Amino acid sequence: MNFGSQVLTLIKLEAKLEWKNRQAVTSLLVYSLASIYISYLSFRQVLDPVTWNALFWIIMLFAGTNAIAKSFIQESKGLQFFYYSMLPPQAVILSKIFYNILLLGVLGGINFFIYSMIFQSPVQNNEQYLLGLLLGSIGLSSTLTLVAGIVSKANNNAALVAILGFPLLFPLLLMIIRFTGNAINGYSWAINQSWCGLLLLLNGIIIILSYLLFPYLWRE
Repeated sequence: MNFGSQVLTLIKLEAKLEWKNRQAVTSLLVYSLASIYISYLSFRQVLDPVTWNALFWIIMLFAGTNAIAKSFIQESKGLQFFYYSMLPPQAVILSKIFYNILLLGVLGGINFFIYSMIFQSPVQNNEQYLLGLLLGSIGLSSTLTLVAGIVSKANNNAALVAILGFPLLFPLLLMIIRFTGNAINGYSWAINQSWCGLLLLLNGIIIILSYLLFPYLWRE
């Protein structure tokens, strides 16, 4: 089996394990919906665009942390030993990153739809905002997956994912908020193009670092 097939097989396995534990997926949706509803109870009014955008990404940040912190924790020792014996570590980390991107992307789309209904959406350019949501999902997923891999070697303490991950996510969040803020204001693509390039570069660096560094963690 070639490398691409190994990654695809592992993504399918992740999906099957997640489907068997549907309670975890349901809890993520409930958490996101509860966060949005609590925000509604707190404000009960149309938010200004800056607050609307910041609040949405706060919800996405904590939803992503809860979704991805369990990437390695939910695996049994037997399954981890099978991975270690039969598969290259690069395939393992990439499969988890890609699966978490899909998971957080879907969760983000649901959050955006419900959030826009509860709080009147000020977004003037939905295409650019959804692109920002995709780029943000990629960045959050890749960073938090790598951090979860590091934490898996520290007794799988899920709280460490948030402690280690939040400082690393600050540059990404600043760029994402700026990109999506421009989309809310309806700025042209010429203005957002440079931010898109920076986000693509940052996401690529994170994924490459995960590919290069994870094998050293895997050997421990």
